[in-house]
Amino acid sequence: MSEEVRFESGRFEGIVVRSPLVSPARLADVLHKRFAGTESYFGGEPAVLDFSEVGDWPEQVDWSGLVAFFRRLGLQPIGVRGVPESFDAALKRLHLAVLDEAAMRLEAAATPKPVKPPPPPPESPSSAEPLVPAPTKFIERPVRAGQQIYAPEGDVVLLAGSNPGAEIIAAGSIHCWGPLRGRVLAGAGGNLQARILATHFGPELVSIAGIYRTFENGLPASIANRSVQVKLQINQGQNQLLIEPIDTL
Repeated sequence: MSEEVRFESGRFEGIVVRSPLVSPARLADVLHKRFAGTESYFGGEPAVLDFSEVGDWPEQVDWSGLVAFFRRLGLQPIGVRGVPESFDAALKRLHLAVLDEAAMRLEAAATPKPVKPPPPPPESPSSAEPLVPAPTKFIERPVRAGQQIYAPEGDVVLLAGSNPGAEIIAAGSIHCWGPLRGRVLAGAGGNLQARILATHFGPELVSIAGIYRTFENGLPASIANRSVQVKLQINQGQNQLLIEPIDTL
């Protein structure tokens, strides 16, 4: 079995780490020469840890040690792929998303599909099934440090803001009435139309459909603690984040 560890660009505009190893100690040995003991090599980029190449899974994995190891390299693990379901509880405690299903949705979205003619209209209005909107998750209390809010289908509305160290992930948009702190990821699964709206903007990281920006050096005065919206715009054929103050919130 090859012990090569590869670092690749992923669809979420971050780092995908494909590792056949799940031992922090073994990873440290294998990667020692490559990074020569360098700390924070990647500068805080988000990462998906892909373990689909692991041959024989041990009964126990030091997930905390793995996360700590990659953080020392300057990566911020946000999820995993290729991990057996028996580890779901441990991953949940570390707020690591299991992204296998989301990755399949992204691949499906990127694959051209044959065009089919539209179905005939229903014979009567009563025979048509009503469209059910995606649910919105309302959070009435401040989101604490270390707490994760996840809406796999719709929007998230934070009625009391979020604290540093919190994480908010939504398939749709994220609306925050109060201080917005922590890591804020909208459009999970590839929704390019999602937005982030906040009355007091101050997160550590924002992302829409995997395109992200971090604020390790602080926020610009033009957006810090102001009403702000984050959305995607097309610039030279590529989607880029637009972060701008607004006066309507």
